[in-house]
Amino acid sequence: MGTAIIFDTHAYVKRLKAVGFTEEQAEVQASTLAEIVEDKLATKRDIAGLKKDIDELEKRLEIRLKELESSVKADIIKWVAGMLVAQAVVIAALVKLM
Repeated sequence: MGTAIIFDTHAYVKRLKAVGFTEEQAEVQASTLAEIVEDKLATKRDIAGLKKDIDELEKRLEIRLKELESSVKADIIKWVAGMLVAQAVVIAALVKLM
């Protein structure tokens, strides 16, 4: 997604050797760490891309929720109107029976 993270394996090997690692140990450690850094760590660009994707999804969700809100309001109005008509019919029937 983004640019690769630069990891200076040569400098890392030198540092490890300076504290007592053998050449082979330092190289294995450096190559293993380089693989982890390159494969597993997200760059600032990766994170910015994900943030952009999340922002776009959030906007789409807000639009969809507004559409649903309008639809639900319309359904409630229809239901209440229907109940008012039914109530009027029941009252008219009761008045006739009296």
